[in-house]
Formats: sequence, C-alpha cells, structure tokens
Amino acid sequence: MLRVLFLCTHNSCRSQMAEGLANHYLAGRCEAFSAGTEATRVNPLAARVLAELGIDISHHRSKTLAEFKGQNFDHVVTLCGDANETCPLFIGGTQRIHHGFDDPSRIKGNDEAVLPEFRRVRDEIKSWIIDYFGGAS
Repeated sequence: MLRVLFLCTHNSCRSQMAEGLANHYLAGRCEAFSAGTEATRVNPLAARVLAELGIDISHHRSKTLAEFKGQNFDHVVTLCGDANETCPLFIGGTQRIHHGFDDPSRIKGNDEAVLPEFRRVRDEIKSWIIDYFGGAS
C-alpha cells in the first residue's frame, strides 16, 4: 500500500484536507498522513467542507514531523512554500513532491464569507490527488 505524507506549515487546513481526501478517494491503495513544521489545531472550516463530501476529519489533530521520525513514505508532498523550504531530506525511495495550494485560512471574514474559498481549495486538492495518484472520483 502506498504511504503518503502531506506537509504544510501548521497542519491545520490544506494538509489535513489532503490526508482526509486521499484516505477517502484512494482507500485500499493509499494510507495518507499529515503533519506540519509546527503544530496548531485543525481548522474547523476544513473539517466542515470535508464533511460536505461525507469525509469526517473531526477526530484529526495537528501533528509535527517529529511524530513520523523513522517512518518510511513513498511520497512526501509539500502543499505550501514554507513547508517546501523547511522539509527535511527523506531517504530510501521517498519521492518528494511540491504542489502548492492557496491557504484559505488567510481569507478574512465570517465563516459564510470564507467557506467558498475553503471549498475551492478542497476541490483543487481533491482533483490533484485523484489525477496524480490515480484514484477514482
């Protein structure tokens, strides 16, 4: 089974969505994880827009790379520039990929005003994961 680690700075939004999307759409072929260069909290709006697709990440928590020390991954995917620049070297067949996505948590406004941006980024991540890793839509 393919092991994929998604990285972002805070492990709160994009990497959490990517983990949930990959585990859902690539079930049985991929085991996805997420981490950040620093841990914060899972953004509730990220959980909300995944729930709209029937994916529950309400049990997720923000993690740092330290929790995955010594583990092997087939792919390490950085989703933001900061994580790409600070990502440590992975050895032993790990393919490192950078595919940046906008950070919807940077949009200012109330939940209803920013939800369209969260949905847009969610859908972009979903499409990329399915295209890149060959999942079923």
